[in-house]
Amino acid sequence: MPELPEVETTARLIEPGLLGRTIRGVQVDWLRSLGGMSRGKFEGAVVGAKVSRVWRRAKYVVIDLQRRGKPAGVLLVHLRMTGRLVVKGKWVEVPAYCRVGLQLDRGNLFFLDVRKFGRFSFHPESESALQHLGPEPLSDEFTQEVFFEALHGRRRAIKPLLLDQGFLAGLGNIYVDESLFRARIHPLELARHVSRVKAARLFEQIQTVLREAIVREGSSFDAFYRTPEGQPGSYQHLFQAYGRTGKPCTRCDRAIRRIVVGQRGTHFCPRCQVLSKKSR
Repeated sequence: MPELPEVETTARLIEPGLLGRTIRGVQVDWLRSLGGMSRGKFEGAVVGAKVSRVWRRAKYVVIDLQRRGKPAGVLLVHLRMTGRLVVKGKWVEVPAYCRVGLQLDRGNLFFLDVRKFGRFSFHPESESALQHLGPEPLSDEFTQEVFFEALHGRRRAIKPLLLDQGFLAGLGNIYVDESLFRARIHPLELARHVSRVKAARLFEQIQTVLREAIVREGSSFDAFYRTPEGQPGSYQHLFQAYGRTGKPCTRCDRAIRRIVVGQRGTHFCPRCQVLSKKSR
């Protein structure tokens, strides 16, 4: 599933082709993509609206709409497993696997989704629709102290806690494994046993990993993730833990192990990431 870097890349790349464009028509080929709204209500909500902003919140692409200079709702796009957004500046034939299409006053926006798990939904405003999400890991409000205090009060293992979108927004399996590896923290370490020093190191590595991945336009570890321009990301070439089962650790040469934590495949170095006695 695309995580923060992939979604950030998508939002940045589609914005130039959408900003200021007016929606003239709608095509819906998979009704469930609309998240429960009928085709007629969706069309009535978006046709005639102008795109005023394109941004990211957690793993959502957010498209702000306006009418006559006033807010007119938002489109929330969750790519899930195989979703992609593609902007075309002129008329083209509708691509394969297009589930929702928007005809613009100049060009088209296509939501492609092979497995049909993604969502392309309209909401009156973004705040209530996204209120279940935790802080953004790259925001100014997310500080080392805030992070440590949040960890200190939790009895959960650190890996599933970091995957919890209500705790910290945008992280997924890839970037949690990479951040924990760099911070030398075992994925089963209980959050409340992570020291202030280790929490600071993890905080820094989360931000570093995410920024590096954004620069490289995310990770294409399978055939599905491609940027809106059709190009693969390249951060997968820098993986030090994720997907490297049996390969030597880049620090100590011990083989990377894979275990299942919270029903998610989890990769770590048994020598560099030692579980503390308190958490055993």
